[in-house]
Amino acid sequence: MSLETRDALREEGAIDLLSETADLDPDLLVTDFADPSAAEALTRAEVLLTHWGCPPLTERALAAMPRLRAVVHAAGSVKHHVTDAVWARGITVSSAAAANALPVAEYTVATILLAGKRILESARAYREQRAAYPLLPYFAGHGNYRRVVGIVGASRTGRRVIELLRPFDFTVLVHDPYLDDAGAALLGARSVGLDELTRRSHVVSIHAPQLPETHHMFDARRLGLLPDGATLINTARGSLVDTEALITHLTSGRIHAVLDVTDPEVLPAESPLYRLPNVLLTPHIAGSLGSELGRMADYAAAEISRYARGLPFAHSVGPQDLARTA
Repeated sequence: MSLETRDALREEGAIDLLSETADLDPDLLVTDFADPSAAEALTRAEVLLTHWGCPPLTERALAAMPRLRAVVHAAGSVKHHVTDAVWARGITVSSAAAANALPVAEYTVATILLAGKRILESARAYREQRAAYPLLPYFAGHGNYRRVVGIVGASRTGRRVIELLRPFDFTVLVHDPYLDDAGAALLGARSVGLDELTRRSHVVSIHAPQLPETHHMFDARRLGLLPDGATLINTARGSLVDTEALITHLTSGRIHAVLDVTDPEVLPAESPLYRLPNVLLTPHIAGSLGSELGRMADYAAAEISRYARGLPFAHSVGPQDLARTA
């Protein structure tokens, strides 16, 4: 259990729920499975409650946990710590990715709406002029009425974004190789090819997983398909966008970007992305932070309660799911 998870569990009262169904030591934080001080607890562990920064569950690590039957991850992706050895042992895995998708979707919808109003541009112009501003001629062509929003990836987050966009007057396009026309229609969107989506959308928001086939899916050619004035939003993984190609397009002023993730994850200090006026750059904050950690803790606590009652996980993850998740 991580420090963040422990504090969130305590704050939200989830510790009390867990204590009714599990023998839990909320003060035990394991950051190294080879730590001798944790050996006894690991030997007895039947369920691991994990969070960001959990060390990989290798064969060697699992050898120290002979009774382990389940891993409950109080965060999103399990790719960083769940290895093939976990699946080989028949250990069941649960993730709070569904809980983490909610704040990411909320961040995305907020930035879609702000992008349509050209918030960065108007705030900068007002700050510089410090006088009445000619809004109508300056912002002609902007706004959020009847705009086209393209969602790349019908993931948990992508689907939640589409759901949250329903009250607004947007045309929503979606691209996902696992989603057919009927499935997209049920979501309230239209399924199109990725190039068509990029070419038609005023805002493109990326919610696809990090896979070999999605590496640099937005390369120089595809970025060139974005209409002049379009905004690219990336809250998924930085590697899905060719950073150098993106910098070239942004430096020209032709497009805009909202980047919560980058490649590399922390940009070098001299990167133009820090200073370009048409870029909103945030330090990977779209996911759960502060009070939102409590939602993931609640999901994890509920999963452990289900396990204790002999019920299957509500948010189980299997090896077959990894090709569709971040």
